[in-house]
Amino acid sequence: MAAEKIAVLRATGPSPDGGPGPAASSAASGIVDKAAIVRRSAARPGGFGGRLARFSMANIHSQKKRILRGERERLENRNYTSAIKTYARRLADAVASGDQEAAEAEHVRLQSTVDKAVKRGALHRNAGAHKKARAARIRAGSSS
Repeated sequence: MAAEKIAVLRATGPSPDGGPGPAASSAASGIVDKAAIVRRSAARPGGFGGRLARFSMANIHSQKKRILRGERERLENRNYTSAIKTYARRLADAVASGDQEAAEAEHVRLQSTVDKAVKRGALHRNAGAHKKARAARIRAGSSS
């Protein structure tokens, strides 16, 4: 089903003269209309969440909710991982510049964020321990 939609989307692009495309029969025009709906909903800002644009939306109401909830949770998890990378970079910069107070503050903030991400499930506990150990090594001065 998804492959058919992709094929329809590729085959029903606008024609060079600005017309609706290669749809000649009424059955084909119905497919073109459905393809246009899929294209419009995927192009809508914040529509299905970006990643979902290439998949068909579920028919069951609870599955629609689950898809949207999963997208929200993915974005929240990504916020955690992005913040962890930012704090790690700031920690390394502070250590490199020799600012001990800023390095200590960034180290505490990084550890707190890693612990929150692990508690929430955005990061595996072993990955969290790895990041905290690496931060401690950077804080101590060896960047290996």
